[in-house]
Amino acid sequence: MTRQLVLASNNTGKLKEFGELLATVGFEVHPQGEFNVPEAEEPHITFVENALAKARHAARLTGLPALADDSGICARALGGAPGVYSARYAGEPKSDARNNEKLIAELEPHADKSAYYYCVLVFVRHADDPQPVIADGRWEGEVIAEARGQGGFGYDPYFLLPALGKTVAELSAEEKNRLSHRGQALRALVEKLR
Repeated sequence: MTRQLVLASNNTGKLKEFGELLATVGFEVHPQGEFNVPEAEEPHITFVENALAKARHAARLTGLPALADDSGICARALGGAPGVYSARYAGEPKSDARNNEKLIAELEPHADKSAYYYCVLVFVRHADDPQPVIADGRWEGEVIAEARGQGGFGYDPYFLLPALGKTVAELSAEEKNRLSHRGQALRALVEKLR
């Protein structure tokens, strides 16, 4: 039996990726825009609190189980920044180019350029679910000063995977989904839902 689930996002890439894996545990994933759900506020300083707020918001407005993610890049030398502010690191309006410029400039004086992508997924059965299902993933790498590759988005052209000698932007979509923080979190969530 297939059950409907609302994804607290309208990102078509996430919808496809999440939809394929969640179908294996009986869920049909729909973007929140299908139900005219506006984007939730993300006022928190942790990924898990923001994802939980988004999931509860989507569940409350649709009456359906909901899934939300929050993710970003965390640089060790910067105490985990930009973290939850990754998408708006250089301010509004959102700009990948300005975000990357700011991150590279702030890391410039530091010898440690290591960073990781982090993703947390939160699944709620209903808006007031006292036991949300939470899964996360972490993808280690380092920030480089020169962009490489045409794929991906955000920080991907500057996020080097030393073991592969490639940036995330140089990976195929299949490789990225298999290795990424979001892919790790999604597989862990599916295992928990089984």
